Amino acid sequence: MKNDARFTALGLILLLASCSGDDEPMEEPDDPEPGCAIPDPDVNPGPEGVIVHLFQWPWDSIARECTDVLGPAGFGGVQVSPPQEHVVLAERGFPWWQDYQPVSYQLVTRRGDRAAFAAMVEACHAAGVEIYVDAIVNHMAGSASPGPGSAGSPFSHYDYPAVPYGEEDFHHCDRNANDDVQDFTSRAEVQSCELVDLSDLATETDRVRGRLIEYLDDLLSLGVDGFRIDAAKHVPVADLEAIFAGLSRRAIVYQEVIEGGPLEISPTEYLCTGDVTEFRYGDVVGAAFLTGELSGLAYLASPLLLDSQDAVVFIDNHDTQRNGRSPLTYRDGAAYALAEAFMLAWPHGTPQVMSSFDFSEVDQGPPAAADGTTTAVDCASGWVCEHRWRTTANMVGFRNQVGDEPVLDWWSDGADQIAFGRGAAGFAVFNRRGESLTRTFQTSLPAGTYCDVAAGDFAAQTCTGPRYTVDEVGRFTATVDPDGMIAIHAGAELRVPPVSR
Repeated sequence: MKNDARFTALGLILLLASCSGDDEPMEEPDDPEPGCAIPDPDVNPGPEGVIVHLFQWPWDSIARECTDVLGPAGFGGVQVSPPQEHVVLAERGFPWWQDYQPVSYQLVTRRGDRAAFAAMVEACHAAGVEIYVDAIVNHMAGSASPGPGSAGSPFSHYDYPAVPYGEEDFHHCDRNANDDVQDFTSRAEVQSCELVDLSDLATETDRVRGRLIEYLDDLLSLGVDGFRIDAAKHVPVADLEAIFAGLSRRAIVYQEVIEGGPLEISPTEYLCTGDVTEFRYGDVVGAAFLTGELSGLAYLASPLLLDSQDAVVFIDNHDTQRNGRSPLTYRDGAAYALAEAFMLAWPHGTPQVMSSFDFSEVDQGPPAAADGTTTAVDCASGWVCEHRWRTTANMVGFRNQVGDEPVLDWWSDGADQIAFGRGAAGFAVFNRRGESLTRTFQTSLPAGTYCDVAAGDFAAQTCTGPRYTVDEVGRFTATVDPDGMIAIHAGAELRVPPVSR
């Protein structure tokens, strides 16, 4: 969510939240650390397979992408932008974040209407790709947003007749002169005041919970597989538990919970309601590939907060590539591509790949017509489409092939060159140095000839790129380009036909 990510440090240097000043302290809840201790994946399971965030993509374009690219490449799911009616800010140039200010739960946005959304879900399912909706349950719109919304609904800051919501359905915390959150060490303030002026829903009430359940159930009725919960730490865990328990069927859940300072709400509190976003991952891996200090990635799990089975990990997302937190974004070229490929090769968490549109201003919206309607995606103009880069798309197949195989045969030069295997199923080499690496690598792969899927495509026993022969003891010799990589796996083995006699 815009402005909820408040830090720009690399690695694990986290900023302490600022205090609220001279205001009288709010009454804090009796339980300072609510939440459940034991996650139950059978109640709110996390996603499986690689997720791609097609940020701000129109529904028709996502449907085509599932059919033509994502399904064939083996992506597990797509995170789509919020599908509910939102504010329309023409005077602000239709910024990307207008979609995060709901007006109603009608499925009419600048990306398409209800029929287009339903058709997208159907097309993606036919391609074997699941749909995860970026769901906003914490708030509605802000006070400065003029009406009507994207479906034509009138509204004001605490009045949304198309839902309907009224004054009594929102928190009014009477803090900081404007009701906004300022002290992030105050649980009551974080979960009862307004996040950057957005009207804060009283999710503890049956009425609000009922409306949210109706909205999420409507999406489930159209075939949606699950939800990414925006700004989850601003909603008490108990409220999310009640909402999810009221759904008509089980849904996949992962939650945006940004880690703050030592006295702030921890992402670990939300493990009982689903998987949680691991923001440290992008800090650590991004910084390693930015600086070229790769050897420490052998111990990647150590500085992370969440266990692998609980975490959704990413190099950057739509917030961190704008607020300066991400060490790397699509603008960093080879370093970013290698970091994304490493994420897909290394066994930690559920990877989420970012697919961006190009922007020069942080508030800039996606490519659009004069009325703000998002235009069809064209990866050659305005849309970056990082997920199509070979070092990303083909590494999805690598990850699917190696599964849960352990890391074996680790090698490092102690600095900017590393290699490792995934059991007997795959092997990857990363060279962040500005000169070539030539070496004989030891693997656990069976003897055979393999296509380098980082540099070529493998299909129907043909390889468009380099191929490497692993000998009977698991060794192969290769030269890795500067700022380059190699990836071979058992699913891209070139099998030599038997010689006829």
